Order: sequence, then C-alpha cells, then structure tokens
Amino acid sequence: MKLTRRNKANPDFSLAAMVDVILLLLIFFMVTSAASNQSAIDVKLPKGTVETPNIPNELTVSIKPDGSYFVDDKVVRKEELEQMVVKRLQKTDKPSFTIRADENTMHKDVVFVMGIAEKHKYNIAIATTKEN
Repeated sequence: MKLTRRNKANPDFSLAAMVDVILLLLIFFMVTSAASNQSAIDVKLPKGTVETPNIPNELTVSIKPDGSYFVDDKVVRKEELEQMVVKRLQKTDKPSFTIRADENTMHKDVVFVMGIAEKHKYNIAIATTKEN
C-alpha cells in the first residue's frame, strides 16, 4: 500500500515580502541620514536671505555666545581648536568645514575660526536660517 502525503511543503519562494522589507529599510536609512547631519549644540543661527544648503562638510565648528568652541559636538579649548581642525581635515581631498555661530556670538570668535580656514586654505560655509 502506497501512502501519500497530504501536506507538501511549497518549494516556491515569494520575493514580495523581501521587497517590502528592503523598501522599509531604505526609507529608514534615508530618514535617519538626513537627521544625522544636524548638530546637538544649541545655537540660535543668524537669519539670512537663503537657508544654508545641506553641504556635506567633513566637520562642523560651533561657537556659543560665551565663546566656547565645539568640533562636531565635542568641547574644544580655543588653544586646541586649530590643531583639532587640521588633524581632522588633513586626509581630505577638498578640506572644508561649516561654522555654526550663535547670532549673539562675539565677532572676534567667528573671525578666529575664519582665520584658521584662511591660514590652511580651507573652504568654509557659515550656517544661517531663512528669514520668514
């Protein structure tokens, strides 16, 4: 007597579920990568006519109104700032960085950072917010 199995495993593989998962992962990484460019240092950026474009610079130097400096959200003393910036940008093809200065920051503090860029021939971008 020959016995036959009633429940056979289906050897077909459906890609529909896998495509859904891949699309969800793609959306997740696109959203998180856009949010990761924002700095955690709370500075009130000055207003300008054009909002700062999302330029992917190697690092960001933030300056608070009290004259404290931050390189990518890490506190840096003024004496160590130039050394830190040069060290971080020495292996890049087109070295550039963004200056995020609070609107109440002393002018001399911003000029100090711009002097570092001029001395080493770095390109800079100054972050602003769009006027309403």
